[in-house]
Amino acid sequence: MSSKNNKTSAWGGSRRLLKLLRDQMKGKSTNQERLAQTVNLIARDIAAEVCSIYVMRRGEHLGGEYLELAATMGLKPEAVYKTRLHKGEGIVGQCAALALPMAVSDAPRHPNFAYRPETGEEPYQSMLGVPILRSGRVLGVIAVQNVTHRHYDEEEVEALETIAMVLAELIAGGTLSVSALETGGNQDELEKPDRIKGLCLNEGMGIGQAVFHNRGIVISRIIADDVEEEVQRLELTVKEMRLSIDEMLTRSDIAALGEQREVLETYRMFAEDRGWVGKITEAIRVGGMTAEAAVQKIQNETRSRMGKISDPYLRERLADLDDLANRLLHHLLDLGEDKPELPDEFILLARTLGPAELLDYDWDRLKGVILEEGSPTAHVALVAQALELPIIGRCRDVLTRIREGDTVVLDASNDQVFVRPKEDVLATLRTSVKDKKLRWAETSAIRDWVPETLDGNRISLNVNVGLLMDLPHMHACGADGVGLYRTEVPFMVRKSFPGVAEQAELYRKAMDRSEGKPVVFRTLDVGGDKVLPYWSSIAEENPAMGWRAIRIGLDRPALLRQQLRALIRACAGRKLSVMFPMISETSEFIAARALLDRELEREKTIGGVLPKELKVGAMLEVPALIWQLPALCREVDFLSVGSNDLMQFVFATDRGNTRLARRYDALSPGVLRMMREIADATHQAGVDLSLCGDMAGHPLEAMALIGCGFKSLSMPAQQVVGAKKMVRSLDVDSVTHFVTSLLNKPDHSLRSDLEAYAKSSGVVI
Repeated sequence: MSSKNNKTSAWGGSRRLLKLLRDQMKGKSTNQERLAQTVNLIARDIAAEVCSIYVMRRGEHLGGEYLELAATMGLKPEAVYKTRLHKGEGIVGQCAALALPMAVSDAPRHPNFAYRPETGEEPYQSMLGVPILRSGRVLGVIAVQNVTHRHYDEEEVEALETIAMVLAELIAGGTLSVSALETGGNQDELEKPDRIKGLCLNEGMGIGQAVFHNRGIVISRIIADDVEEEVQRLELTVKEMRLSIDEMLTRSDIAALGEQREVLETYRMFAEDRGWVGKITEAIRVGGMTAEAAVQKIQNETRSRMGKISDPYLRERLADLDDLANRLLHHLLDLGEDKPELPDEFILLARTLGPAELLDYDWDRLKGVILEEGSPTAHVALVAQALELPIIGRCRDVLTRIREGDTVVLDASNDQVFVRPKEDVLATLRTSVKDKKLRWAETSAIRDWVPETLDGNRISLNVNVGLLMDLPHMHACGADGVGLYRTEVPFMVRKSFPGVAEQAELYRKAMDRSEGKPVVFRTLDVGGDKVLPYWSSIAEENPAMGWRAIRIGLDRPALLRQQLRALIRACAGRKLSVMFPMISETSEFIAARALLDRELEREKTIGGVLPKELKVGAMLEVPALIWQLPALCREVDFLSVGSNDLMQFVFATDRGNTRLARRYDALSPGVLRMMREIADATHQAGVDLSLCGDMAGHPLEAMALIGCGFKSLSMPAQQVVGAKKMVRSLDVDSVTHFVTSLLNKPDHSLRSDLEAYAKSSGVVI
């Protein structure tokens, strides 16, 4: 069957189909009849011999998440509710795992093809699968199949994505129910006490009733009756939303947050972005959608695009974009400000949360936040720090393991959540909460402690930042300075490449707010999976090892020279420390340094004020550089080990791959031997050495690094206090001898040995 001969304009066809779906859902049908009617309508519209809907299930006895065939037109009817695919299995499973469309012209030859004989799908060669997405969660997959080797074009994919979005909203609104078909669940489990592990995003403890962050957004109207009327409605609502953000900025309680107001300034900037509003407008005009449906469509596309970024700091900006889109949807749907009455003490649960959404809640009643996703670099975590609110992230399945109203104890300091605890346990936990509050006053005093070891060695503890709003946390935790300023982050939230004057102003503010403490600026580390929104990108098979960082800087020297010029001007009369990322060869550093020297000479020629002191360094992230250290050390003023990328390359392990997350340990003998060799080489050459990355932020790993010869570490601000406690309880000579004794062991990890040493030596980890 030829797609060219059997389809009209994909968008015209999808609009017609959407109207048919809407009319169908108004009829009196059972849930299964609606599913059957839906697959028939889709197959007929897109000219496919098969259309199937798979729904996402969860059953621990079946190994976790899986997809179940819920309706089909074209496959054998008896396969419904019998055919199952694990998430990631088969083309349909891969579509769900990646949350991306999969268009395959020769499905049986695809490496991920999974044959299910009970379906009778042998005659069908081509397949198009599209995930059913809502708020970033995969609810299922729509799959169409054809007998011929059909090449599905972009319009067909986009049309099916629109249908998938409609189905997601019908499911959310209860018009099309899949929950009634759930299998593998056990209601009794939701009556028992439970304990859920997570990741601390801000320390503290809180007790309260579970409240779900329900935005109440259900889009019931997808097709526009009048396209131009929808465009005008969008324009008016965007203005209304901008005014509401402005009003929020003037609130006295928000003003008291100080630097956290920059979060809302970021929203204002996004809201003013004509590109974002333009994409929504285009979706209305081209797709014939309502304004709210168009916002949802662009939101899904943005989430899909940004979800590919491996850098957790940048990926967390997605929560900010979700927050903004949800605010616009609230205004479009006229949901108003009315909120249900909340308990006197409650714990908020959400998949993800934007910082402004957190500010919408009553801070006096809110005792903590639990997220399925999230990281320490999320803006919501930074605002929570300002509110002294405990928050924990990466709590898997928390939204299905906790019920609304359950008693919840959030122990963020120990990365855990207690659900429905028994009365005696709850009484003990309440005592712990009181004790924690008393200890917090103690912890506050630690911020002023000097990180000096028992045998008199001064360890420099610094912070990693990416935005101006991060800098107050450097002072709050008592850090020595900024060991890594990620200059690319402000570039990621702008609609065009900032000029020299704009960059200089940004770096000048960073220097001002550091209040004399040192700041190490890393030049742009973009490319690969961190593509600037205003740059065209080329897909790379291995983006982490692709055209990125200094490779772009040297290939496009005008961009690097502009940034260096801005840094020189921002640090006029002050100390400038600049660091080049992803250096693979000494010659690359020499070339980058030559560009910096040219800019210094240029500034001098035009009568500008030069920095009073200049330090130029490199990041050691590529293993090849280790064998060039003698030559490199003759060129650099300092060296900073980027442990995240270095570990990734040393173990040939994709750090974004959850299957490999615990396969290799940074505390293996090989890694620590490598760290010792780096420290020895730089010490002999008289070159300052530091490390920034995950290793620095964990007390046990930091202890091992000090034992390897490191005297400077850089980490997220919330981890500095813990590092200080460790440092002040440590004897460097002792730990150095102990670590040296372990380096020739053949073990997978030295973690247990180091933990035993810390315990016996009284080191606080």
